[in-house]
Amino acid sequence: MLKQLVYKLGQHPKLSLKRFFIGLGLFALAVGAISYGYYYQPIVQLLGLALLVPAVFFALWGYIGIFANRFAQVIVAMSPDDKADDNDSTS
Repeated sequence: MLKQLVYKLGQHPKLSLKRFFIGLGLFALAVGAISYGYYYQPIVQLLGLALLVPAVFFALWGYIGIFANRFAQVIVAMSPDDKADDNDSTS
């Protein structure tokens, strides 16, 4: 069951990387808005805090996809190949 979940989450690594970068960009915008709002306009700080929620969501979603893809590669490399087991039998 865990293998299927890992394979499903990691099946689109380019899309996961894109989601991660979107989240990272939104996070940078949110931090910039929070910083600007701290010194100049407090309403911009609230906008930055509201932007922080989707930023963390997208970055986390993308990172989980990237990690699942790498973990799926490890699972495939460590699991024994079923066809290699059949080569030992004599028919």
